[in-house]
Amino acid sequence: MTKTLRFALAAPLALALAACGSSAEETGDIESEAIAAIPAPEGSEWRTTAVMTEDGGTLVGNPDAPLKLIEYGSLTCGTCARFSMEGAEPLMEYVDSGVVSFELRQFAIHGPIDLMLGRLTQCGPASAVIPLSDQVWGNFESIMEPVQTNQAAFEAAMQRPMEERFVVAAEQLGYLDFFAARGISEDQGRQCLADVAKLEEQADHTQRYSQDYNISGTPTFKLNGRDVDANTWAALEPILQRAGAR
Repeated sequence: MTKTLRFALAAPLALALAACGSSAEETGDIESEAIAAIPAPEGSEWRTTAVMTEDGGTLVGNPDAPLKLIEYGSLTCGTCARFSMEGAEPLMEYVDSGVVSFELRQFAIHGPIDLMLGRLTQCGPASAVIPLSDQVWGNFESIMEPVQTNQAAFEAAMQRPMEERFVVAAEQLGYLDFFAARGISEDQGRQCLADVAKLEEQADHTQRYSQDYNISGTPTFKLNGRDVDANTWAALEPILQRAGAR
């Protein structure tokens, strides 16, 4: 087990219930005239065009979009859940224009629960990662409730061998059933959660986001590499529009 993964697993469970917020330090809006729409290839739409990136994120939309939006988001973050519920669909309308691409980089700020949920969202094709993440955020209270009511069982699961602990924890918390109802079979879920190498990779990405990009809170947004002073859709949409999205 890598040092990074040991640190992530040692994060106190109580942190999963903590408040979260953006950590952006430098801001600067992009100003531009309206950018003309860029059609998707015939027979497709940009919102269903998805790839995993070298930085460990999931990018949806035109990979050559002039406006590249990145969210560092935690699946256990209530503010991220609010952004998803308010902004997921209208953001995809901008993505469909071909002018904006959206990349979600899952930031395991709250340790093992984030790693478990993140691994399950990535258990299918790249095109399913963001929709599954939105499903987690859309059911935020029911996802987090068993963390409180079944804490002892979760902590016991975390004492098992690495290849077993996330499988057992997901079973105890009802997450295998949750994802099975959304296209990730129980067998798939078990195999993914037993993949220690992938869990280590997720933990490494979080450490790199923190060290290389100075990310310490969620959600944090960047547009074309610039920190965005917004963590709600109401604040973010005008920034996209001033940058040329329509």
